[in-house]
Amino acid sequence: MAARIERVIEPRPRDLGGFEVRRVLPASGRQMVGPFIFFDHMGPAEFPPGSGIDVRPHPHICLATVTYLFTGEIVHRDSLGFVQPIRPGDVNWMTAGRGIVHSERTDRELRKTGTRIHGIQSWVALPKSAEESDPAFFHHPAATLPTIEREGVRMRVIAGTAFGLRSPVAVFSETLYVDVALTKGGQLEVPEEHRERAIYVAEGRIAFDAAEFDGGRMIVLDEGATATIRATADSRLLLVGGAPMDGPRHIWWNFVASSRERLDRARDDWAAQRFAKVPGETEFIPLPDY
Repeated sequence: MAARIERVIEPRPRDLGGFEVRRVLPASGRQMVGPFIFFDHMGPAEFPPGSGIDVRPHPHICLATVTYLFTGEIVHRDSLGFVQPIRPGDVNWMTAGRGIVHSERTDRELRKTGTRIHGIQSWVALPKSAEESDPAFFHHPAATLPTIEREGVRMRVIAGTAFGLRSPVAVFSETLYVDVALTKGGQLEVPEEHRERAIYVAEGRIAFDAAEFDGGRMIVLDEGATATIRATADSRLLLVGGAPMDGPRHIWWNFVASSRERLDRARDDWAAQRFAKVPGETEFIPLPDY
């Protein structure tokens, strides 16, 4: 393998109760890329009339969740009282901080006709100084995110900075998160401004360093490496990364924290139902075996 590539991560399939995701991070030998500690590729999945996504209320601590869709719609509800549909190109950024609860479901109107879902669900670890921050939720419509279009390339800066642009999404550490669409033959030079960088091939196929990579692969680059990629088919990519996090994190179920004791406290709080409730929701996901 060329020296410019640290590793290639193969996703692991996971069933989330009716639809499958491909889990990329955390991976063996690579817990995070920049602040990204969890990276799931959802779908593409088809839901026939009468069905849809039903992720019941569940808690998070010491992280931020980032939902980004290519296709479909999900309705977010949380314990702060926010109810927000997310559609393709939008960003839902939820900062858990000291603790938040949310659900993700398909809207009842979409259930009548059936729907298709395809996108990325990721978690961003918070720096130790922000782990116990106030929980918050922010929605950013696609039209508010900076874009670049040139021959064979269309890009949207989801969060952080890239190509001289800055997303309006407020982040807690240096972040790289860009949605890239390449037509066959299109080329892109991955910016070098961030220390940790990876290319996730969501769809299509790209060529880099005399090798080709199909959809579902995450290519982690060596620090400081130059990288020019070329699409050998129409492709959809995510550029992911940022500054290294300030130390490793413990991760269990929906909890991420810099200390094991904090995970234990969150586990006990959820078991005792001490987290705030999501208005209008009566269900919840029980604590799994510890």
